[in-house]
Amino acid sequence: MAQVKYSTEQILSNLKIENLNEMQVASIEANEKHNDIILLSSTGSGKTLAFLLPALQLLRSDISLTQVLIIVPSRELALQIEKVFKTMGTDFKVTSCYGGHLRETEENNLSQAPAVIIGTPGRLADHIRRGNIETENIETLVLDEFDKSIELGFQDEMSFIIGSLKNLKKRILTSATEAAEIPDFIGLIDPVRLDYLSEENNAALAIQAVKSDDKDKSETLFKLICFLGNRSTIIFCNHREAVERTSKFLSDKGIVNVFYHGALEQPEREVALSKFRNGTSNILVTTDLASRGLDIPNIRYIIHYHLPQTQDVFTHRNGRTARMEASGTAILILSPDETLPAYISSTVDEIRLPETPTIPEKPKWSTLFIGAGKKDKVNKIDIVGFLINKGQLKKEDIGLIEVKDFFSFAGVRKVKVGNTLEKIKNEKIKNKKVKIDIAK
Repeated sequence: MAQVKYSTEQILSNLKIENLNEMQVASIEANEKHNDIILLSSTGSGKTLAFLLPALQLLRSDISLTQVLIIVPSRELALQIEKVFKTMGTDFKVTSCYGGHLRETEENNLSQAPAVIIGTPGRLADHIRRGNIETENIETLVLDEFDKSIELGFQDEMSFIIGSLKNLKKRILTSATEAAEIPDFIGLIDPVRLDYLSEENNAALAIQAVKSDDKDKSETLFKLICFLGNRSTIIFCNHREAVERTSKFLSDKGIVNVFYHGALEQPEREVALSKFRNGTSNILVTTDLASRGLDIPNIRYIIHYHLPQTQDVFTHRNGRTARMEASGTAILILSPDETLPAYISSTVDEIRLPETPTIPEKPKWSTLFIGAGKKDKVNKIDIVGFLINKGQLKKEDIGLIEVKDFFSFAGVRKVKVGNTLEKIKNEKIKNKKVKIDIAK
């Protein structure tokens, strides 16, 4: 069966990318000559395209066979890769499989086999056991962020999945950190190692520290946010309970923020991330779940409220900023009994906070929840047209729009929201009455 070759130039045009970077070119060249590849490159350097392009060129013309399996440690990373693949503009079907929503929805998507499946270990293993994923034609395996996927807790599922792929010809492993020993069950044979980490000492990332007078760092965090202003900021905590406690403390102090962690239901995660992306909130309080898989541009500050437990965690957290030639700053908050981790060897400037904090200006955007999405044949153009024609908004009053399978989010200027909701309350989108309200 013939392979389908797609023009790299056309794909880059669809992605609005001018040229491949050095790491991506090296990955493509290595994949043309070798079966097994280990690619180490920093977060935000373009690894997704570095494995999708080689995988795409290996796909055969029969689009009704699953040929590529991509395993990731989180649902957010799965969705991000799926979005990139769809934007590439090929004829191949792709779908994501992950926990946190109905398995039946995925079963419908798998009923006509996608050429590319992306998923988390637990959900992929479940589908394979149920016979929802046919494995005999899968010849390419990608393990993105493989260091996380082979950690304790994933090993049994990973071993089962890879053991089910009897006809593998190519394995591509990627990570943003030096990983531990790779288990034998992955089946690597003379892998080629592409290590770009040593060459990527990110000059665009500044590292700073601020000292807290108390063991409880909450008040210092509040003063720090006031000092930084209303720039896009992610605050990392080590535990879910700390995330919610910190988020509530900031809210009580008048700081608009959203929180995000693994115990939230998928719709709650979607709302939080949408509000952060579109500027309804400039501050995201989260666990290390957000250190991988979130591709949110223009994040200016990373605050390590709790010190990262390992150098790898520190690296992945910081990878949310200073991406693709943008600059960023990582700030560690140190309690009286804490010192900088030994692995931080670069110069660290100390921030001295003003005694009297000034609360930053509130965000100018709000988020509308719209109870219709891709499965209802609703797209971004439909939503923009609806808000302009029925809600009487101007284009500049409409911000980021995200269309999910069954619902959508639209950023709208806060001063316009009340009037817009009043005007559209009895209107229909594509002849269908749907729920529209401020996203909670």
